[in-house]
Parts: sequence; C-alpha cells; structure tokens
Amino acid sequence: MVAVARFARHFGPVVDVLYPPRCPSCGVTIASQAGLCTDCWSSLEVPTPTENEVGAVPIYAATYYNETSRKLVLAYKHGGRIALARLLAQLVAARLPESQEGRAPPVLVPVPLHRWRLWQRGFNQAALLTHELARLGKGEPAVEALARHKRTPNLGGLGREARERVLTGTIRLNPARSARLAGRDVVLVDDVLTSGATSRACIAAMSEAGAASISVACFARVDQDHRLIHP
Repeated sequence: MVAVARFARHFGPVVDVLYPPRCPSCGVTIASQAGLCTDCWSSLEVPTPTENEVGAVPIYAATYYNETSRKLVLAYKHGGRIALARLLAQLVAARLPESQEGRAPPVLVPVPLHRWRLWQRGFNQAALLTHELARLGKGEPAVEALARHKRTPNLGGLGREARERVLTGTIRLNPARSARLAGRDVVLVDDVLTSGATSRACIAAMSEAGAASISVACFARVDQDHRLIHP
C-alpha cells in the first residue's frame, strides 16, 4: 500500500497531463482523477435516515437512483469503469454506522452473480464494492457466502411480483461459508436496490446461517418518487 501511495504521489501529475481528469458522470474536466464535478455532487440525492428503513431490515443507501447516479452505475456496471468502485464504496461507507464497541466487525456479503453472467461481464460489481468497503474498515468480506444457482433473465423493467417469481429458488447459502455468518452482524452489499426482491432472496438464504442481524448497503436506491428504471 505504501508503494502504491508513493507511485500515485510521484506519477499522479503525469497521469493527469496524459489523461486529464474528467467527471465520470458528465465528462467535464475536474481537479483530480477521483470524484465528481460540483454540479454532479450537488445533484446526488441522499436519503434521510427515516427513508432508509424498509420493513425490519435497515437499508443504507448512498443516494437515490436519479440521472446522475444512473450514469455512474452505467459507467461502472456496463461501461467497464471498475475503478469507480472506490468512489461508490466511499459514498456507501459514509452511510454505514460505526461498529459497536466490543462487537466483531460485520461480515460483508455481496449479492451473487450467476457464473455465466460473471463470465460475460468479467466481474461482480457488488463483490468489488464489498472489497472496497472492507478496505475502508467497514467489515470483513465474505464474497462466496451466497451463490446464484439458476441463471435468470435481466430483471430491468420487471415489477416486484415478477422479480419475486423469477428469483424463487435461485440464491442459496454456500454451506462451506455459512459458519462465518453465524451469530454475526451481516451487511448485504449491492450496487442498486430496485424492488428489493433480490435483497429479500439473499436475506432469506442468509437467515438460515443464524446471523445476529442483517442489513443492506447499496450505492443507489430506486424510489417511487425517482422513477428511472434500473437497467
């Protein structure tokens, strides 16, 4: 890590000259390679704590899914801009509560991808966020705790009930990793929370391991007043 920091300090200015920093959302020139322009920062809509509760499961969302966050998600998830994982994770980390004194840090579990989807995309966007959150001191990663055993079609555009039907029986607990969740606080990590169907399927699977508590952390959350459809 020290070597990386030294490299960034010495060669960062050279990189900035060769590749001028641009806002990953709108493309305008910015001061550094990490971050957003002022306009895009100000356009992110952060949910209030009371808006972050869905049923009995706390939802920690960095922002609502609006035009700005949509562009970031598309660039990250479908545009191959995996370096954005650090920025998105920093925004999520700012919403997560601090670990209680005397309690073990939470276990961070990403929403799984089916192996064919992982092969097509080349990475699991939720797993990358999980690793970045771990680097930020927000918990211990358990990237193989869940597995998606059935390939499902793209859920974009489907309603809640349709998503529930498609996801039935597709996500299961990995028996070899279940002991890591027993008695621990668990945070399910995803990039976008849409209807909550995927999260509920993951929570149902993790509940079998005897987790002490389960919450959800995501970068963007689709809300009824923010009607963009997650692709």
